[in-house]
Amino acid sequence: MKSDFQGFLDNNHRIIAKVCRIYTDSTDDFNDYYQECIVQLWRSFDTFRGASKLSTWTYRVCLNVCLSQLRSKKRTIPTENREIPDVVDEDSALQEERVQELYKAIKLLRESDRAIILLYLEEKSYKEMAEILGITVTNVGAKVNRVKAQLKKIIDERFGH
Repeated sequence: MKSDFQGFLDNNHRIIAKVCRIYTDSTDDFNDYYQECIVQLWRSFDTFRGASKLSTWTYRVCLNVCLSQLRSKKRTIPTENREIPDVVDEDSALQEERVQELYKAIKLLRESDRAIILLYLEEKSYKEMAEILGITVTNVGAKVNRVKAQLKKIIDERFGH
């Protein structure tokens, strides 16, 4: 099954990048988190049982890796921040600015809330979100509404939209 791993990566690299981007502020951190996600996905690839969609499993592994990396990073001394690579394909400067503002606002949320909004923006169903996050569908609904309100408040206060 490991021979299928490159195809899996080709199909899921955007998921990995988006999750890593939500939890990093620099290119170095982004690259470290991305690489650690790849390693963890590789290690557990053969154990994927198919109980959920492969994308659901990918989100879960990557979110766990990034949250773990964040916890360990909080115990280290911060270094210089640099811009991280963009995964948006659109050419519009205004749209790009809005995307950057959104990412900045999302980074002001608690780590667990970042996962919720990421999955919401990825248009995951509440059922999929519940599977990825390991919480009930009802809890997902309540959290999504709360996080959306927080995010709107941050954007209004910070960026005047």
